[in-house]
Amino acid sequence: MGELGPEGSGGAHRLRPGLRPRLKSSTVKECIHAILKEKLADAQYVPEEVPQLTKSLSEIIKDRLKEEGFDRYKMVVQVVIGEQRGEGVNMAARCFWDADTDSYAHDVFVNDSLFCVVAAFGCFYY
Repeated sequence: MGELGPEGSGGAHRLRPGLRPRLKSSTVKECIHAILKEKLADAQYVPEEVPQLTKSLSEIIKDRLKEEGFDRYKMVVQVVIGEQRGEGVNMAARCFWDADTDSYAHDVFVNDSLFCVVAAFGCFYY
């Protein structure tokens, strides 16, 4: 029996992603940007509608990322929407992950009424 390569070749279970399905943050950022531009271009900040809008955006983004072929990745999408008042906002996230396989991307959308920050984290599912 030959040895398994670093990509898990020769076996049914992969220990690492191959070159093609690796999560590319530039691709993820483009997906997020396109969705935010499409869904929020004319959106107004309505406090009663924000909970459903954040949930809807996170589901749309997660589903679109799955369509990109990152099927072995667990996607975590965080959406924050706030009223645009000209004030600053700071956000941070920390986690443990494999720097060789896992990645993230984020994007920010702003109009006269609201701001939206989206962070998408992709963790390879071993």
